[in-house]
Amino acid sequence: MDLAYIPSPSTGVINLGPIPLRGYAFCIIIGVFVAVWYGNKRWIARGGTAGTVADIAVWAVPFGLVGGRLYHVITDYQLYFSEGENWVDAFKIWEGGLGIWGAIALGAVGAWIGCRRRGIPLPAYADAIAPGIAFAQAIGRWGNWFNQELYGKPTDLPWALKITESANREAGLYHPTFLYESLWCVGVAFLVIWADRRFKLGHGRAFALYVAAYCVGRAWIEYMRVDEAHHILGLRLNVWTAIGVFVLAVVYMVVSARVRPGREEIVEPKAAKEAADKAAVTADDEDASAEDAAADSVTDPLTDTGKDAAGRDGSDGDVEHGAGNGAGSAAKS
Repeated sequence: MDLAYIPSPSTGVINLGPIPLRGYAFCIIIGVFVAVWYGNKRWIARGGTAGTVADIAVWAVPFGLVGGRLYHVITDYQLYFSEGENWVDAFKIWEGGLGIWGAIALGAVGAWIGCRRRGIPLPAYADAIAPGIAFAQAIGRWGNWFNQELYGKPTDLPWALKITESANREAGLYHPTFLYESLWCVGVAFLVIWADRRFKLGHGRAFALYVAAYCVGRAWIEYMRVDEAHHILGLRLNVWTAIGVFVLAVVYMVVSARVRPGREEIVEPKAAKEAADKAAVTADDEDASAEDAAADSVTDPLTDTGKDAAGRDGSDGDVEHGAGNGAGSAAKS
């Protein structure tokens, strides 16, 4: 008797009348929202303007979805183009099947286009959104839970995932690799946040750290999975991909730190110009106020009557007083 396990949902779709709400798509959408929201906060903290991350995401997200789907279809082509399979299913992205490697690669192309249109350096943008992407992956992995896919080897651990029987899977308790990767991605996000604050990472190194750290976790999690995959020298294709991408990310961090140390001072020229213009206007206003105050404090000699506090003319009074004293002295003589 199994006393503890993680149950799987009976269905991955909730129908609201004629509109189907699919858990997989819902997780992807929430993940994108979190990535843009948190990326926007980091971008503003770096000196950028609000809304820039979302504007570039309009390019990056569609490219990323296409890239993720292409990677999955190419590496698992037998699922769609083998005998008895329907190639039209390759377009059914809502049924699952997004390769993170393709999503990041083609998503970077979309982000580059968006950055070029706004005159923003892509590495700075990538650094800002890196933790958000990791959080998005953590959320998106729960879409695999809704579809009962990408689980690991059989296990009797208390946190085992219960899979129900269907045409493509056998009922049983398995390692919840979706959960392992989700938790790993959360850890990667916090690692990048900490390292960025501690070492002031710039010029794409925060993004490279995210990539390298993710690859480490993906390699051992991929090794636990039992779904069909291509193997090279006894290792799954995605394990080799993780190893290769990890090496590239580490090399980039080392070379970038030597060639371009430190962090970008200006990440969005438009924002910097607006801030400079605003500071100049504020300085002009302050100078004008100071000049007005100085002018008010100067007494106009043509209008100054020289009266004392009692309203009397001090100089005339002194003359009259002196004249009176002189007349008195003359009388006494």
